[in-house]
Parts: sequence; C-alpha cells; structure tokens
Amino acid sequence: RVSPFQNNVNAHTTYTSPNVTRNSMTDQRRTGTQTPDPRKVDHLRRRLKYFFMNPYEKFHARGQKPWKLMLQILKIAITTFQLVSFGLTNEMMVTFKEENLVFFKHLFLKEYRSHEKNYSIFTSTDVYDHIHFIIERYADLQNLTPGSHAYERKDGVYTPLFLCQEFYRSASVTPGNDTFSIDPHLAAALTECLSISPLTPLAGGGPAGAVNFTLHFERLLTVKVHMKVKAINLQRIHRNELPDCYGFSIMVMFDNRAQSGKIKVFLENHVEINVCKEWRVNGSDSHLLLILLFDLVTILVCLMSLSLCVRSVIVGVQLQLFVQIYYGKAVPLADRIEFVKGWCILIIICDLLTIAGSVLKIVIQNKELTNYGICSILLGTATMFAWIGVIRFLGFFLKYNILILTLKAAFSDVVRFSLCAIIIYLSYCFCGWIVLGPHHEYFHSFYKVADCLFSLINGDEVYSSFSKLRQRNYLVWLFSRLYIYTFIFIYAYMILSLFIALITDTYETIKQHQQDGGPVSDLQTFLAECKDLPASGRYNMDEEQSSCLSCMCWDIMLCPPRKFPTPPLKKDML
Repeated sequence: RVSPFQNNVNAHTTYTSPNVTRNSMTDQRRTGTQTPDPRKVDHLRRRLKYFFMNPYEKFHARGQKPWKLMLQILKIAITTFQLVSFGLTNEMMVTFKEENLVFFKHLFLKEYRSHEKNYSIFTSTDVYDHIHFIIERYADLQNLTPGSHAYERKDGVYTPLFLCQEFYRSASVTPGNDTFSIDPHLAAALTECLSISPLTPLAGGGPAGAVNFTLHFERLLTVKVHMKVKAINLQRIHRNELPDCYGFSIMVMFDNRAQSGKIKVFLENHVEINVCKEWRVNGSDSHLLLILLFDLVTILVCLMSLSLCVRSVIVGVQLQLFVQIYYGKAVPLADRIEFVKGWCILIIICDLLTIAGSVLKIVIQNKELTNYGICSILLGTATMFAWIGVIRFLGFFLKYNILILTLKAAFSDVVRFSLCAIIIYLSYCFCGWIVLGPHHEYFHSFYKVADCLFSLINGDEVYSSFSKLRQRNYLVWLFSRLYIYTFIFIYAYMILSLFIALITDTYETIKQHQQDGGPVSDLQTFLAECKDLPASGRYNMDEEQSSCLSCMCWDIMLCPPRKFPTPPLKKDML
C-alpha cells in the first residue's frame, strides 16, 4: 500500500531522461498537478520527526530546554499543595457539620443512643412526651449547648419553632369489624401547624396541654417539628482562616404512614453556609495575603502551561493540514489523531479547571461566596488530571509505556465486553429486587440490590447475604440459593476471568510487538525514512526555516496547488 506521505516522492530519487522529463511535465500540465520538491519533503520529514521527539531528543536536536516538562512538575507540586490546604479546610467544614448532627440528635431526641440505627417509639403517650421534650430543649437551647449555637433572628425577631401534623382528610378505620373508609390521596391530606416562640415559657397541664396541640392518630401520617439554629465554626481560626457562619434547618419527623404501631423518628439537618456579616480576626491579614499570593502564582503557572499546550496543539493541526493539502490526499484518522496530542488536551482541561477552582477559592477565602462543593470538584479533578498527565513523560521510556499502550489497545474490546456484562448485571438486579426484596434487607430497593451484588463480585458480604434471609418460605429460600450461586459463578468465575484474560492477551500482544516489532502506520513509515539523528545538527538548520514553513502552510491552505496555467512551450523543447 502506498502511503499518502510518500506520494510522488520516490520519483526524484532516480535518473530520468529528458524525453521522460518532458513527457511528465506535459502530463502535469494536462492533469493540473504539482510534483513536491525533494528538499521541501526532506525538510517536512525532519520537521515532523522533530515534532514527535521527546524532550530529551529535542534538547540534543536544537538545544531546546524542556520547559513544558519542568512547568508540569512545578504545577503538580503547586496544585497538590493547594489541594491539601483546601482539603484541610474542607475537612474541618465537613467535621463541623457531622458533629452538629450528632449533637442535635442527642439534644432533641429523648433517650437517644449513638449506636441506634432505627430510633422508634410505640405509644401515643411517647409521641406527646417526645414532642414536649423537643420543645423544652429548644426553648432552653442557649443554656444547654456547650458550643456557639443560637436562635435565628430576622429583623430583630426570633424564628419560631413550627409543629405540624399531616393527616388524611377523612378516615374511618374499624379493625374489629374489618371495615374502613379512607381517602388515600396524599394530595387531599390536611396539614395543621402551630408556631411556638423560643422565648415563650410553656404553661403547665401535661405535654398535650402545654402546647395545646391534639394529634389525630386514627388518620395521622406524619408529625414534623421544624427548628432553625445558627452557629459559627470557630475551629478555622487555629489555621489563621476566617470562620464561616452556619444555618441549620432541623426537622424531626415522626413517621406513622405505615399505621403499624411503630412510629419511626428521623432527624434531618439541612446546612447552609453563609457569609458572616461582621467579622474581625486579629493578626490574620498577613496570612490571608500569603494565601492569596500563592493562589495567584498557581493561576499564573497554569496560564503559562495552558499557552504552551495550546501552541503545541495549533502546531500539530498546522502540520496535519499542510501534509493533507500539499499532497492532495486525506491523512488516515489514526495518523491525524497523532498530530493532536491527547495529553495536551488533558493538560488544557486540567489548567482550565485549576484556574476556575483557584479563582473560586480566592472568592471563598474573601468570604464573598461559600460554594465549597463546586470548588472541591474543580480542584480535585484538576489535580487528578495533572498527576495523570505525568504518565505521558514516563511513556517516552519503553518499559513504562506499556501500560498506556495496553489501555489504548484494549479500550474498544473492554467497552464491548463491559456492555454485555452490564446487561447481565442489571437482569440480576431487577430479579433480586422483586423476588428477594420483601425477605432480605439488602434487597429492599434497587440501589441496595446493585450495591449488594457489586459487593458479592468483590467477595464482600457473601456470608451475610446467605445468612440474613428469612427462612419462612421454603420456595423463596431455595430460589435465593440458586440466585446467589449462579450470580457468583457467572461473575466471579467467568466474567471476571474473561475480563482479566482480555487485558492479559492485549498486554502480551503489546509486549511481543515491542520485542519483535509490530505494525506501523503510514506516518511512522514516512518518518522512518529520515535517518538524521537528533545530534546531527540538521535540525538547527531547519529551525531557521520553520517560520517559512508556517507561512507556506497558510498560503497553501488559502490557495491550494490544484491547477496551474500551462506556460507556452518553446520550439527547442518540441
């Protein structure tokens, strides 16, 4: 097969007679084609070979220092330090939220124990007692809390506690006679609420009389208690950072929708991080200025890395278009991908994410925004891409490059194989959810089934999945055994083994190609004709002509050499 990079090149390597030359010139005028100049072809081949050299070879070829390599190493160190610094701050924020959740459970849930997973009550008297307990604790919050908690206040007025019950609009249930009449639509349910100011003393007369709130247990769905508490995370002062102000929206829900006699109690906590209105921390200005300066240096380094990678991508696209237009043939897709280096695209994305995350981090540290989640995603993803980008430089060495080549060669086969495996996996998920859901806690929902089966693939939760099934129905028990046996056999012994064999076979193929030589592309064949070594000095001569090549590239792109006017022939030529 003739490579598009070799079109009409070999015609200049052999001697041709004047008659043949005259006939070929006449044919070129008739067809409107142009024969490439051998010197330009050699220059282009060396230019392409230099473009695909590693930093070590480029240094020997033209003395070009590996600025991109050094800049990437510096960027990894800076972004990693930035991520660790922000991660410690984020960790304190998460710890503060979790500790407050535990504090609220112990404060508002009567006789709560930390090891309890399902907190429930069973009598109507307990419901009233727990509601009254919550109201008393909320009214005496500032005297009970050992932390910096206080009531929310808007326009000088404290936000009250809201006690709401949701019940069916109409319900008549008589279990003794096996009769009932009920409106099951939740849209028709009624909601009755009572607001209680935190500074209002409670009157005596029992739990129900204290709040003057009667529960309709016959048609009761839920009872919800809403509270709002404010707090400040003063722990960040120890790291010379400005604290954040937190707003906790607490809801205690008594769930009676099952009407089974067991009322489940849940405490949910929705957290809002707000910018403190007035703050002052002595001696923190210099430290904040250093953090700001470090973030600005990170942005500057990323901008330099971004400019170098964008320039490399532009040069690759220019060379690709030049080869394609100059020779008049389409370059294969596999060769075109080689011009646009994938690691450059990865580094460009990494730089953009780092710049965006650093700007958002500066805004957060100045207490203008509190989007910790978005900033964590940007900085975390950018640091991950930065570390992955280092593999490109290790890929210049033959032994370290085998991982990238194996992943690249096996990607398409792995995707097709995984698609078939996912279909089987989903079929087992749906089957286990509908059959074993009523009998096993690991199969109550589709998401729990997916997590349980994934754990079974990795060898976890095998014994508990077998032992926790209720043996009340022999048919279901027998089905569960067949279900788990076949799933483990198919996935643990067959699919995983085939998946490993697929990767191993690709690895052995790549390893064999590195030893004996594998198939080469048209681009590699074209570059192999250039025998000039990096230290030969030929590439320093081409450096002066690089600008001319770029100008010629754009001229050809604007005016491609398709047809040329036929000059008049002289008599001596005839």
